[in-house]
Amino acid sequence: MPLDIGIDLGTATVQVYAGGEILLSEPSVIAFNKKTGKVLAVGKEAQTMIGRTPSHIVAVRPLEKGVIAEIRSCQKMIKYFVEKTCKNRILRPRVAICIPSEVTEVERQAVVEAADAAGAKSVITIEEPMAAAIGAGLDVLKPGGNMILDIGGGTADIAVITLGGIAESVSLKIAGNTFDETIVKAVKTNYNLIIGTRMAERVKISLRDAIENNEMIEVKGKNAMTGMPEMIKLDPKEVRGYFDENFKIIVDAIIATLDKTPPELVADISEQGIYLTGGGAMVYGLADLIEERTKIKTVYPDDPEKCVVVGAGKAFEYLGELQDGLISERKM
Repeated sequence: MPLDIGIDLGTATVQVYAGGEILLSEPSVIAFNKKTGKVLAVGKEAQTMIGRTPSHIVAVRPLEKGVIAEIRSCQKMIKYFVEKTCKNRILRPRVAICIPSEVTEVERQAVVEAADAAGAKSVITIEEPMAAAIGAGLDVLKPGGNMILDIGGGTADIAVITLGGIAESVSLKIAGNTFDETIVKAVKTNYNLIIGTRMAERVKISLRDAIENNEMIEVKGKNAMTGMPEMIKLDPKEVRGYFDENFKIIVDAIIATLDKTPPELVADISEQGIYLTGGGAMVYGLADLIEERTKIKTVYPDDPEKCVVVGAGKAFEYLGELQDGLISERKM
């Protein structure tokens, strides 16, 4: 039998799922020679080149804030990951690619063509909220409402799912990368310290443990005035406050979505809870704020960061059952 592959085409990370496990998880970065167009590195190796390349070599993220910013680079990246996953296999794979909910038809077609060029037997595209719901183990085909908040690197997607379709949805350009940028700006404003987004991400990830253990967070960067290396320690409760504005926008969008949702589905959601998936949804304090303002419990499924790619990997099980427009197949 051909291998079924699920790909989460994330702004920050590309994940590949097959055979019941995550086979690959690497940064969504590609490095190439501007003069020749030759791809030099993809994923982890390409990420190490960011900010360190000569002028004729560029390392870029083909996706920005949930949309495909550079189609050709995105195509090359998809081709690389499919070929890497399927090397030494005789049968051509079936590929399901999870795409941002606001991609254009041109961008969707470019993704399909990239998988085709990598040797796919057939290609499915599925939107992130539906994939997240499937990966979270929800029964997306039943006549009952489920609400998903999926926060990746580039977007926060909120959706109410019922009967194999999306009843209401909204996509926000506030997500994991936004949280990192918020930390960078706040540290510079408050402490005159310049830090990179990778340091900010480490601060974000360590926030929960730091608050629960009452520990300060060590941050290293360079002084904005002198340009010299400097280290400071941040109060984790202060860092939590950096996210107030971002969290408010997300929770307001959840409330607005509930307001537009039929009362029967809201009743279902109130009973089942709001499911939080994606790495960005795990940031300390967000779940508590959602519960406080909506009066609805929040639920983290097993491995929230893997839900989207697992759902993409299981997409072939739902052929013909999901509503038109949410899933499509192209045979090669």
